[in-house]
Amino acid sequence: MMKSRVKKQFLGVFVGVSILISIGFQSNFFEVAKQIDIYTTLFKELNMYYIDEINPAELTEKSINHMLSSLDPYTRYYDEQGVEKARINSTGEYGGIGAVSHYKNKVLTIREILKNSPAEKSGIRPGDKILKIDDVLVSDYEDSGVSSLLNGLPDTKVFVDVERQNKKLTIEIIRKKIELSPVPHYAMLTEEVGYISFVKFNGKASSEVKKAFLELKDDGMKKLIIDVRSNPGGLLGEAVNISNFFVPKDKIIVTTKAKIEKWSDTFKTRNEPLDLEIPVVVLINNRSASASEILAGSLQDYDRAVVIGERSFGKGLVQRYRELTYGTQMKLTISKYYTPSGRCIQELDYTNRKGNDIPKFSDSGRKAYKTANGRTVFGGGGIMPDIEIKKPKTTKTTQALFRSNAFFNYATNYYYKNKSIASPEEFNLNTSEFNALTNYLKQHNSEFETSEELEFKKALDKANENGVGEGVTSSYNTLLNSIQQEKLKELAKNKEEITTKLTEEIVKRYYYSEGVYKQKAKFDKTILKAVEVLTNGKEYSKALKN
Repeated sequence: MMKSRVKKQFLGVFVGVSILISIGFQSNFFEVAKQIDIYTTLFKELNMYYIDEINPAELTEKSINHMLSSLDPYTRYYDEQGVEKARINSTGEYGGIGAVSHYKNKVLTIREILKNSPAEKSGIRPGDKILKIDDVLVSDYEDSGVSSLLNGLPDTKVFVDVERQNKKLTIEIIRKKIELSPVPHYAMLTEEVGYISFVKFNGKASSEVKKAFLELKDDGMKKLIIDVRSNPGGLLGEAVNISNFFVPKDKIIVTTKAKIEKWSDTFKTRNEPLDLEIPVVVLINNRSASASEILAGSLQDYDRAVVIGERSFGKGLVQRYRELTYGTQMKLTISKYYTPSGRCIQELDYTNRKGNDIPKFSDSGRKAYKTANGRTVFGGGGIMPDIEIKKPKTTKTTQALFRSNAFFNYATNYYYKNKSIASPEEFNLNTSEFNALTNYLKQHNSEFETSEELEFKKALDKANENGVGEGVTSSYNTLLNSIQQEKLKELAKNKEEITTKLTEEIVKRYYYSEGVYKQKAKFDKTILKAVEVLTNGKEYSKALKN
């Protein structure tokens, strides 16, 4: 009798819970269906009755992108062209001309030429403005999708009209299969220290890193520097594979935790390592993110490498592509990842954002964890290096300069004024070039305007609209001149960083990205520090014990 009553009570609880779950599921499903129906009805009404013609595809894309931007920067929608770009990014292969372009204000500018590419062989140069692609005028396009017209099947022709230094040219380019190597440079820096830099974790990353490692070993490498500075990440599996080169088989590299249980996973090393003894240094900076942080974090947690540089970006979120209808896709954040010691290094708390105000996990205190040797490391806010290379904080004005046309145009002018420069191993700009850059900025202020200047100009335009602009013009010019002077003072705070970036941009014009790394090997302070640490065995060992 007692057993029967308990059984009935259990069944009652189970049925009750099941009903609640069912009601919750139905309620959630109804809410989703309701919102979709509202949007569909609104969209139909707009399309049928709005006074002007609307572009349904453009309107839909804008509404989707606005919705997703309220979640996090990594959850994105891709139309058919975007899907192809994502494929190229993950595989590292496409048919095209081998050039990096930038679209702004209906102007498509060539920013970088890949070595031995069709673009290089046809005579395309950085700084060239593409006016026309076959029969399509670039100015007729509304977005950066126009650059996709440069791509196409290998061995097909494309004709481009180019403006270069105020001259017009028509250039024929024969497209080829372009392979983007994730490892732009590897070399021996000393008789014993090898160096490998890679810029993304695409599908070729682990195989290319392995190839570089084995070649350097044949050249006598006994110590290794891995450079993932400014590497934004990529495929999680590739980060696991590369970590496996230096960590024993069957070790946890990263754990992911998702809302959907089947999407939570633990990733372990599956192969025998390449080398468990070689001293390793990993270089990171504030733009090393995602898979770069998994690599640096796992090697740090196992005390397998000394991490040198700046605190990393702090992206502890994992994305997955989901196919949608009509050949479109969505990349959405599905989980957070955790390093072997258990730390999540995510910096920004998007769940609790309020408009543009996004709190940081590190602001509430960084939780301590332990490495294999018992060293203390911290979660939240990226990977903290074992040896920090301190530098002045990059000001917002300097960031604006790097994004501006002025910085790029100055390097272009330098290229056309100087037919040649010294070899990468010998070329290094000094403060006199920084002074020349600031003089250029004074003369070409329209190419480099800060947000403050733009807002100030809007205020004058508003004053003119209201008929009071004439009386304040003199005061306006005085204040604007003061703002511009302060702008240059702000840049002076980052004189060394700006000179370094300018050196890289100029070297790239003559010796491509490969030359940039050759130049860094001789002058980059972080690389020089890494060589010093590896050469001084005591400093290396001390870093792994503190």
